[in-house]
Amino acid sequence: MLQRAPLEQLDDFFLPLGQREHRGVYFARLNGYSPQVHSFVQRYYEAARVSGVIIEGKLQNPDNNNLAYYGEIMGMDFQLNMGFLLTSLKKWLPRMNDGQRNNVAGAIYDTLLDLKKAGKTDEMLKNAYIKFMCWLYYKFERIVIHLGEENLPKLLYEGSIGSYELLLMNVLSLAGCDILLLQVQGDGAYQKLDPKSETSQDVTLPDMGPFPPGFSLKQLRQEMQAAAQRERLYGPKPQSTNCTNAWISGKVWEDVRRDFPSRGTDPQFFYNCFCRIAGVEDKLTYQNELYQLQLELKTAKRRLVILSGTLPPPTMEEIGGIRRKNYQDVHQLVLDLSSNLQYSASQELQRLMVRAFVDLLLEEGQKEPDKLNRLTNRAVYLLCWLKRYQQQLFGKWTFPEVGAFLYLGVCKNENEALFFRFLARLPVDVLLFQPNRNEHCCLEDRLLYTVNSPLSLSVSQYPEEDGDLRLATAAYHAERDLDQLMYQDSGLYRNQQYAKGNAVTLQTIYEEIAILWDQELKYRPNFATAEEVVTMPVIFSKVSGVKDGNVPAYWAGIKQLLTPDTQLIASVPDRSGTQPNPIKAFATEFFKNGRLQKGKIKAHKAYPYGFLREAMQDHLLDKLQLLIEQKLIRGTFENGTEYTIVSTALNLDKAILRLVQKFDFTKKNPKLVYLIPGETVLSLEDTIQAAFLNLVGFDLLFFVPTGYQCVERFFNRPVVEEHQIGEYLYDLPVPNFDTISSNPRPSWREKLFKRGT
Repeated sequence: MLQRAPLEQLDDFFLPLGQREHRGVYFARLNGYSPQVHSFVQRYYEAARVSGVIIEGKLQNPDNNNLAYYGEIMGMDFQLNMGFLLTSLKKWLPRMNDGQRNNVAGAIYDTLLDLKKAGKTDEMLKNAYIKFMCWLYYKFERIVIHLGEENLPKLLYEGSIGSYELLLMNVLSLAGCDILLLQVQGDGAYQKLDPKSETSQDVTLPDMGPFPPGFSLKQLRQEMQAAAQRERLYGPKPQSTNCTNAWISGKVWEDVRRDFPSRGTDPQFFYNCFCRIAGVEDKLTYQNELYQLQLELKTAKRRLVILSGTLPPPTMEEIGGIRRKNYQDVHQLVLDLSSNLQYSASQELQRLMVRAFVDLLLEEGQKEPDKLNRLTNRAVYLLCWLKRYQQQLFGKWTFPEVGAFLYLGVCKNENEALFFRFLARLPVDVLLFQPNRNEHCCLEDRLLYTVNSPLSLSVSQYPEEDGDLRLATAAYHAERDLDQLMYQDSGLYRNQQYAKGNAVTLQTIYEEIAILWDQELKYRPNFATAEEVVTMPVIFSKVSGVKDGNVPAYWAGIKQLLTPDTQLIASVPDRSGTQPNPIKAFATEFFKNGRLQKGKIKAHKAYPYGFLREAMQDHLLDKLQLLIEQKLIRGTFENGTEYTIVSTALNLDKAILRLVQKFDFTKKNPKLVYLIPGETVLSLEDTIQAAFLNLVGFDLLFFVPTGYQCVERFFNRPVVEEHQIGEYLYDLPVPNFDTISSNPRPSWREKLFKRGT
């Protein structure tokens, strides 16, 4: 029999018997976890799988069928002597050689003799013997024929071992088998059986701690299967790998400038950085630092890509260039899509791309395994962006060159974040500059190194040329800081502070209109600002009838509403389809596939709003898209009315455009007052203009003394709030408001009641 040897280090388990210092077997138990333990157990598991036995849980007692077969072959006799044991083993396990048989018989004899000395009866010894024989035949027959060989068989037991199981483990150990007990639940149960650790050795390592929740051989097996599958997806592996950020000093502006030899010399690695610089150290010098950085990288002949604000999404042509199919699982998806990664200039770089693609897509697939379509779309975006920039970044790449990708802005969505994470695993320095600390960046990655600076600065464009460089004075920055203090969540607003606004129609009583009409929007109910967007409470009402039939007071009340921000339309229809409209010929070009072609509109020679503020142009086009999507105008997406909407909204007259140009979303808004005293109605074009300007943020009032349905004809649903204020009057002539007093002489009734109060 072999003797148990002390285990000096875990890897000694894998030494051949002849190379072991004490030429013995190892019987050890692990009660704690560390990364070293994790990798060792993986290796030991594989060894036991190939030339040993793995037990997860407990050894089940022999069942009736096992015992019946044993009785049929061996009978139920039992004698505690070596002759009987040798004869029985030769008959029961005939493939063992004489030396193995002698060792097993001797180990069983010593074990049963110890039990007899401990007071066990002959019947109990017989039962233990039969149990051992059944276990050897049914569970361990594959290893008993290799006991004591130069490469010892391996037994891996996971769980809390029982007393008879430990006795059999002792038999196998002494007969020439290495054994490892993996005790995830701790050593308590074992200590009750072997308090002095005479049978096995408790292995402790300096950095061991408790096993993580869920750790088991099953989990380990799944990890190993996943790793094997990953190896198949990789194909030929690259010779090098990324050493990301491990070499940097933390002074990112300097680190990215370092030449490649000074970063590191291990031929297995290319040395790159993946950093985000949030905020700025010095507002006065920040933009110049950006400019100088790119200038030095270009001077050093570094391959360079610079982007500002956003990653332009892939075009339809780029997406169409990616070969893809429908997939049943993540591995199929990754294997097929990775075939798009072709880089004939460097086979090594292509293999690096495939490895990074496989790793990231498998990681993302684990988060949402049931959303393959979404993962496919993200992978397609990644491949499109790589094809777009790979020539600029790599060219005829040779090891250990590293390109640079400088991005001014934040990752706004998971597609952009995935692309940057992918680049960071290739020979590229990836730097994200986020000077405005108030912006949220969704990028997260274990490799990412973030530098936080205290100050915040708005910079929209990375300065690449002298003409892009705009350096501000200290006074300018001081004024901007004062703006932040005064106009951030204070109720005070800087001129044209907001570029985006959403109109909401107020429901009021009639008497409130005169009170709200000339108020700044910020003082109206339900005004709000959130995430750089203003909620603008506006009036969109129809006033039917004349209060008390008092015509002079009626006209005087309207005169009070004719403020400098108000345009009066004294008769309808004001606009019609027969009027000249230069946009009409291009409406079908401007609106395609349900979307307004904003870029094409702005670049077109017929576009009439190019002189307006850029933010206001965007605001108008956004509201035009919204008007069409809401299907507020009758006939939208039914008979081509959407093209009439486009041509009408892009052909506002000059007076209205001047009101639009000066419109500040927090201050007084522009207004339209319609007078409809007769039997005429709003035309389709009038209705479109009114609905459009309502979304833009105008107040609109329709005065209809007749009460006729002259406003509602082309609306798909009720949107104009109606106020019934008095009796209906007909054929009222519209006066010259320059001659109307806004404070008419009181009637005799008013004088009488006033005198009595």
